Amino acid sequence: MIVGILKEIKAEENRVSMTPAGVEVMKNNGHEVLVETGAGVGSGFSDEDYVQHGAKIAASNKAVFANADMVMHVKEPQPSEYPLIRPGQIVFTYFHFAASDQLTRAMLETGATCIAYETIENPDGSLPLLTPMSEVAGRMAAQQGAKYLERAQGGRGILLGGVPGVAPATVLVLGGGVVGTHAAQMASGLGAKVYLLDMSLSRLRHLSEIMPKNCFPMMSSPATVRELVQQADVVIGAVLVHGAKAPKLVTREMLATMKPGAVMVDVAIDQGGCFETSKPTTHSHPIFEVDGIIHYCVANMPGAVPLTSTIALTNATLSYAVAIANKGWQQVAGENAGVKAGVNIVAGKVTYRGVAEAFGMDFVPVETVLKTAL
Repeated sequence: MIVGILKEIKAEENRVSMTPAGVEVMKNNGHEVLVETGAGVGSGFSDEDYVQHGAKIAASNKAVFANADMVMHVKEPQPSEYPLIRPGQIVFTYFHFAASDQLTRAMLETGATCIAYETIENPDGSLPLLTPMSEVAGRMAAQQGAKYLERAQGGRGILLGGVPGVAPATVLVLGGGVVGTHAAQMASGLGAKVYLLDMSLSRLRHLSEIMPKNCFPMMSSPATVRELVQQADVVIGAVLVHGAKAPKLVTREMLATMKPGAVMVDVAIDQGGCFETSKPTTHSHPIFEVDGIIHYCVANMPGAVPLTSTIALTNATLSYAVAIANKGWQQVAGENAGVKAGVNIVAGKVTYRGVAEAFGMDFVPVETVLKTAL
């Protein structure tokens, strides 16, 4: 199989979907890897690095799309790429379809097979290809919250961890999954008072055992959120509903009860955001203010630390890419229920229930498509 590694063209996205070391593994499995020129520069990898590990360099994304059987991205295809995607071509990347009607309809029209990193599952229901970027984003969320609390950034002028004799900041983390746990760990490590909310009692028991003493895991409810946002200096939105839009946990009305200069970091913005007032921002213009509350809603947070993120992403995705290249997506999906869960769109049909429900589209189970293909 010819595997194409594309240069990211989304604003300020410096990651790349495969390291040179990953290319060598693909080559050792008998596959040709076509890397768009400059694809790795933002992550510190030159074209020569890729060539030394066995890749061929393509002069443009058009050449990659025209020749590759499977193309890999980090972020979702952009509108300028839609016409380049071929029927039957495998597109393997983060899609977050439920957050974008435009993207979903565009991919349906291409006739491609769209396999989403974020919905591939482990047997226990965890998300192995979302986890590494969630770890990065969670840790960054605490850092960004601390930074934008600074008065020079428009915040309240509070040091997250305080100092002896001065109380630390209060951080509210909504969601006790991978993002929320890492955000809470970082904020706790910096000395903040942290409330970590989740709706799973078993998860809260686990968090109570592993989190430091300045982190307080609590059962989430609308009443609890309303109460704690009033105390919070930083609110981190870290909720995830697999393949579906994030619920709106903080309303516009709640902002009026918050401390002026408080900071809200919406890590769920890729799935539509979990604050009613959220809208996507970029690394060059990361924040905006609503009712005196700072909102940080960068949709590709791990792109700010691309070397770390690219290596972590390749560590997670490579074995899946090799399997798909070795056997074809149909056989892999037939053998592996977790990969089957990653197949969101095939030949103009929505094969992931959460995406179909988000836009009122017809849902076709992957099994039906596989039977047709076989």
